[in-house]
Amino acid sequence: MSALPAGDPGLEVLVPHWLAAGQRTELAATVRQALASRSVHPLAAIHLEDVLTELHVAAARDAVWPASAARVRRATGWDADVLPVRLSAAELASVLALAELPSAIRDLLRGGARA
Repeated sequence: MSALPAGDPGLEVLVPHWLAAGQRTELAATVRQALASRSVHPLAAIHLEDVLTELHVAAARDAVWPASAARVRRATGWDADVLPVRLSAAELASVLALAELPSAIRDLLRGGARA
């Protein structure tokens, strides 16, 4: 057992945001556009790159371990293409700071109900 250093907030929490395939595609396109424009702060760019990575990881996770997300989709009635995209608070803040982010995705990421 090891102790955390004094004042260390601990591990960062990743919160799942359940997005359909089209929403994940829109999110990725918006993030790529922002990164290509070079109009984002360098630290935000790092977080946005991590968001792109998580979008790929979400699909890979579902391919390797499909039962977990399938249970949630069955319980909620969501479509088969809905997957959890796990974001840290910093990643979420960087995405929400993008002016070009579609409002429907912004609402979902802020905790709005799925349609």
